[in-house]
Amino acid sequence: MAVDMARGRLLTVEEAAERLNTTVRFPRRLIEERRIAFVHIGRNVRIPEAALEAFVAAGFVEPITTTRRRRAA
Repeated sequence: MAVDMARGRLLTVEEAAERLNTTVRFPRRLIEERRIAFVHIGRNVRIPEAALEAFVAAGFVEPITTTRRRRAA
């Protein structure tokens, strides 16, 4: 599974932050807390595009749909 995830495009921390529309600090914190998969290449850290997509998908929340009843007058 880890090898499959690392086969796609590898994003820099800056690119991941841009995709998430956050500061660079947020993806760095995700890496530090081991909440997202990442790859070490020498001293550099890269985030697989698939891992970023999986992280976003895991946080996706479906809206609640309710049917409203009309009150009898």
